[in-house]
Amino acid sequence: MSRMAQTHEHPGEQPAPDPIRLLGIRDTPLSVDEVFAAVGDSAAGGTALFVGTVRDHDGGADVARLGYSSHPTAEAELRRVAEKVAADFPVRALAAVHRVGDLEIGDLAVVVAVSCPHRAEAFAASRRLIDDLKSEVPIWKHQTFHDGTQEWVGA
Repeated sequence: MSRMAQTHEHPGEQPAPDPIRLLGIRDTPLSVDEVFAAVGDSAAGGTALFVGTVRDHDGGADVARLGYSSHPTAEAELRRVAEKVAADFPVRALAAVHRVGDLEIGDLAVVVAVSCPHRAEAFAASRRLIDDLKSEVPIWKHQTFHDGTQEWVGA
């Protein structure tokens, strides 16, 4: 399969040299501006950005506290997921960061962004990126509810 067919490029569009611009698992606050800036590319006609925030409820229960923890392989797994998305879509630039540690209601938990030549591709690639990150990268959420019960998600 030719590179053009494999990456869904259009005539005249050149592949991005390294579309993975920013990846990280961090214990510090995340920045939407940093992620958005990382995926800027003059050949991109569409950029899709997803921001996941800590909400005050889950499954009908009121969340009091939330913490994320990750396996030591999480960053390597995040890179593997990002590389697969970049191979399957005409990605110009890609960025993904996930927070670990104790978070408050409203804090940013994850920010991903993808820029592509066209909007439909950017939407599809960013959807795949966040879905695969959540299902394949070993990051676990520990929720404590106002009634004192606790729950691990993703473990």
